[in-house]
Amino acid sequence: MPVERQVPSDIEVLGDIAPMSRRGFLGVAAAAGLALAAGPVRADAIVTDSKGLTIGDAHIKVSDGEIPGYFARPADSKNPPVILVAIDIFGLNEYTKDVTRRLAKLGAFAVAPDYYFREDVDLPKISRLPLLMQLASDKTDAELVSDLDSTVTWAKSQGGDTSRLGILGFGRGGRSVWIYASHCPDVKAGVSYYGSIVDPENPAWPKSPLQLAAEMKAPVLGLYGEPDKGISASQIDDMEAALKSAGKIGEFKTYPGAPNGFHADFRPAYKKEAAEESWRETQSWFKKYGVL
Repeated sequence: MPVERQVPSDIEVLGDIAPMSRRGFLGVAAAAGLALAAGPVRADAIVTDSKGLTIGDAHIKVSDGEIPGYFARPADSKNPPVILVAIDIFGLNEYTKDVTRRLAKLGAFAVAPDYYFREDVDLPKISRLPLLMQLASDKTDAELVSDLDSTVTWAKSQGGDTSRLGILGFGRGGRSVWIYASHCPDVKAGVSYYGSIVDPENPAWPKSPLQLAAEMKAPVLGLYGEPDKGISASQIDDMEAALKSAGKIGEFKTYPGAPNGFHADFRPAYKKEAAEESWRETQSWFKKYGVL
């Protein structure tokens, strides 16, 4: 009898799929040939220019190789603050690179490490949902935080001011914000866009963000969509209560009518008003806690 396993919220929203057994989900997805909106599918996807910026590929050394990545920083700043951009299940796509440039326009040295590089696949080009789900879900939290630590070291070696370290992520990357904020004492602030709070059972993820609430080492802003099918209002309330009980700083903003993925301007889930308001909240949060 198959083990029941909830489909993660960042997967569920793509095909409006109800929770089912993992085996059942993979079978249905494979039979249907479900495809992802991994590349720009909206004609009006935002494109941020690189004027006044230095942009390029990052090559981040880790114990078992080199993580590829993308960075953007102000061209005229010698010691800008560092903001990590935690990639979601779509990998290091054009949207993620654009967010990196948006942060650089605000004065940050933003870097997005492609920490799924060990799979030796180009996630943005994967069109089969089951494979994408498997690859993303096999990434262990231990490896994740090690990769992010290496990215911080790389950014510092490139002149970034890691005493003003922030982290931002969307979807699965939003979950990474919670995980890294519980791990790294150098993080000054984090912003999690619709990052999961209670995870499905997965040996690669020993603790969910809710279970790590008391271990948070930085203030985190959680930005969520009210109709999100995978992250309930009660989970947000539980996380808020757990942070408060532990004496940790966390705030949550919930946007009515905005689904999971509301900031992703290349996806049909994009909601302009919520995306713009949440971006203003993001800037204010990083300014408030000394990152920007």
